[in-house]
Amino acid sequence: MTFLELGDHAGFILAAYGASILVLAGLIGWIRVDARNQSRLLAELEAQGIRRRSAGKARGSKKKSSRK
Repeated sequence: MTFLELGDHAGFILAAYGASILVLAGLIGWIRVDARNQSRLLAELEAQGIRRRSAGKARGSKKKSSRK
């Protein structure tokens, strides 16, 4: 029995695989485009002098919490 001997349901099976591949490719593309946009927006904010909260921790400045 080979891969292409799918019987009466071959159309449905191949369509399901095709739809899955298209959805996964679309999601991967969306993630890549969004990551590029987020990086661009972060660079714009940093160019304006706005820094990330995590940037202070990386430089060694630690704030002590007054909560108990």
